[in-house]
Amino acid sequence: MVESHRARRIALTGGIATGKSHVRSRLATLGASTIDADQLARDAVAPGTSGLKTLVQRFGSGVLSPDGTVDRRKLARIIFADARARRDLEDIVHPAVRTAIDDWFLSLDAAGATLGIADIPLLYETGRDRDFEYVIVAVCAPATQLRRLMSRDGLSETEARQRIAAQLPIEEKARRADCVIATDASFEAVNRAVDSLWRELANS
Repeated sequence: MVESHRARRIALTGGIATGKSHVRSRLATLGASTIDADQLARDAVAPGTSGLKTLVQRFGSGVLSPDGTVDRRKLARIIFADARARRDLEDIVHPAVRTAIDDWFLSLDAAGATLGIADIPLLYETGRDRDFEYVIVAVCAPATQLRRLMSRDGLSETEARQRIAAQLPIEEKARRADCVIATDASFEAVNRAVDSLWRELANS
């Protein structure tokens, strides 16, 4: 019996605003097949989906924008102030995201791909790290993370700290990683680190 091909399962994670998106973008530029759990989460509650219907039943139509899409800022204010609300949202979104990622890896297997990299922000928080053979963690100094998050999302310091506190400490994620990419440095330095990682992954 011929053994079926299986692409290597690699995960990319980190903390909110620690540079995951840049690392994933660079890996994709270098030729890696990547998928973004954040985009899948948005797709799971897009207009017309059962996920959006369930979300509105739980949180009310007040979390919608005039065009019928989810107002992520309004929803964030609710879930980051209420742990139960956050778990309820995760129960709506995470199953769809997990299925989409699993299906994507199966498509890579069928295509004979060598590896795939899934960007999953809550990898450790959801226990999904057990599904991957290699984990990359993007990190930066706490002060940098706070500054980036406040600037990127227009948050107050209190709001930004609230969002950071909702995730596993970045130090714990880094401790459990197979590879840590520090994103405090210049784009050029970060890219060199990612390029080196890609050479290692592509040749192993």
